[in-house]
Amino acid sequence: MVAETPMSHNADRKSLDKAVLRRSILARRAQVGADEARLAGLAVANHLRGLAQWRDASEVLVYFAFRGEIDISPLACDLWQCGVRVLAPRCRPNEAGMLDLACVTCLDDTAPGAWGILEPRPERCPPLDLFAPDVALIPAVAFDRTGSRLGFGQGYYDRLLARPAFAKTLLVGVAHDFQIVDDLPSDAWDRPVNAVVTPSGVIWAEGK
Repeated sequence: MVAETPMSHNADRKSLDKAVLRRSILARRAQVGADEARLAGLAVANHLRGLAQWRDASEVLVYFAFRGEIDISPLACDLWQCGVRVLAPRCRPNEAGMLDLACVTCLDDTAPGAWGILEPRPERCPPLDLFAPDVALIPAVAFDRTGSRLGFGQGYYDRLLARPAFAKTLLVGVAHDFQIVDDLPSDAWDRPVNAVVTPSGVIWAEGK
């Protein structure tokens, strides 16, 4: 029998806390109705449009909403009309936890991927080797006011945001108000976002 160390106990407790919180927030998000989701998306879009960094961006990473996430596709349409280069993530085949980025020029460039989330079509949008987004919109299950994020536990965005191309990117979490919690357990490899935008406004990360 292997003795349990304080470090392993803390790691187990942290994982448990994350799992419990994840279930709670996802259950609440599943209750978001169409009208609530539409109004939330409109409010978030207005707050983002008010950011100077957003208006000045020439390359932006977006996401496509999944299971109650705030739909930011109208913002992608804004970016296309302004000539901004729009990037979107795609799960890398046969490599769990890895995302590739591709340039999308319209919604027709996307199709449901392995998880049912809209992704860039491989036949129209090859993976990019060079990119440096000025702003990245980041979804999550929850955020706290220090910028820490709780994802689905697969590490997709952890690995993506660790790439050198994101060293100077303004990372902006997007969430419903109920997805903001007091404090999230974090790990050494977690990269916090710089701000979180909810229907109520912009929360600039305080740092831990």
